[in-house]
Amino acid sequence: MSQTVAVLDIGKTNVKLALFDRGRLLWEKSAPNRIRSGPPYPHEDVESAWSFFLDALREAARTHQINAIVPTAHGAAGALIGEGELAAPVMDYEFTDVDAIEVDYAALRPPFSETLSPKLPAGLNLGRQLAYQKWRCSELFVKARHFVGYPQYWAWRLSGVAVSEVTTIGAHTDLWAPREGQVSSLVRALGVDHLLPPMRRAFEPLGPIQPAIAAATGLASDTPVFCGIHDSNASLLPYLVSRQAPFTVLSTGTWVILMSVGLSLDQLDPRDDTLANVDALGRPIACGRFMGGREYAIITESGGNADLEAIERVIASGAMALPCFSGQGGPYATTAGVLRGEVAAQDRAALATLYCVLVSDLMLTRMGAAIGDLIIEGTFVRNLLFCQTLGALRPSQRVFAAEDASGTARGAAMLAQWPPSYRMVEPAPVAPISISGLDRYRKAWTAIVDLIAR
Repeated sequence: MSQTVAVLDIGKTNVKLALFDRGRLLWEKSAPNRIRSGPPYPHEDVESAWSFFLDALREAARTHQINAIVPTAHGAAGALIGEGELAAPVMDYEFTDVDAIEVDYAALRPPFSETLSPKLPAGLNLGRQLAYQKWRCSELFVKARHFVGYPQYWAWRLSGVAVSEVTTIGAHTDLWAPREGQVSSLVRALGVDHLLPPMRRAFEPLGPIQPAIAAATGLASDTPVFCGIHDSNASLLPYLVSRQAPFTVLSTGTWVILMSVGLSLDQLDPRDDTLANVDALGRPIACGRFMGGREYAIITESGGNADLEAIERVIASGAMALPCFSGQGGPYATTAGVLRGEVAAQDRAALATLYCVLVSDLMLTRMGAAIGDLIIEGTFVRNLLFCQTLGALRPSQRVFAAEDASGTARGAAMLAQWPPSYRMVEPAPVAPISISGLDRYRKAWTAIVDLIAR
């Protein structure tokens, strides 16, 4: 049965409204996601995003009958909700002054063995943000009635129903114990258990849109709002229903998130920034992450994609990009990125491609993801040499490219009809490629990186 689903997709860089019918993209519109400088700390500009979504829904409703709404959003963001409004701004996870509470927070923070959530910089552990808000913004914190993940904030804003959801609360927050399938000991230690609303599944409807939203957008008053999902887990959904484990999805954008389904959790190591996220069905998934999209942009300076000749020129020159250029994410977040050797401006994209491939390869190896297909989705799919070079380094694994710039939103749209009754478009196989000197280059790069880390 035809059903048009509107997805509110809140990324770190952009916000987007996209309409889907049985997995087919019908309409989309996007805008930059802004961060306000404060006070009381840098925070998401939720009102600009809200205005964008209302305008976009109104525009889309003129030509499409919208039957459901599903929100998806980036991780490491959560909302303290008061009486009908935010009690405190939604903190930007790159706010570094949360370091001021580290001594007190470390005394409460559960061990990695419980949460499978590594200690991350700035506000990338959502529990750390919550502790900062409680201890340093107490006049705002006392107004809070609920604390919800960022996708569920938008679901609440649309429906008026506050809920918790496992993919969001289980995304390196310190607040979830994945093996036990319950909140971690930090929730009680921090004294915030009363703020967490009931758990609901990502694919559960919460209720209809609020009357004022129906009036402002022209949507039917009974349009249901679904609970919503963490964005990387939205990217994973199509493969959970179409593939047998083991397999790994590389969800690429500002962050590169490596999600290995069917992999043991035993090789996860917080020093490598490997961790467990939780899928929409509540199952822990072995993951790794680094800020590949941002690092790619820093290295290239002007963006663009590489070609094979440029890749081979960089390899022959011995020039290297050595981690880390973002200051967060991956095994070498605490080391400063260095460009070694001379590279022509037109070869910067090749250098950045090699860097992102090598970090991905390293993290896959450390996670133990040595078997099963590799499916690349997101922005790096447009860089064919990224896909081909990763495949050349891992010849025992097949590489596929999900040629879909709307993978996160498309996956989220599936939640309005779960499990889906329609087939998803299969990712395209990436043909194997031979790159002269690549294996030697990897060995040299790895040796240098190992020295830097000591």
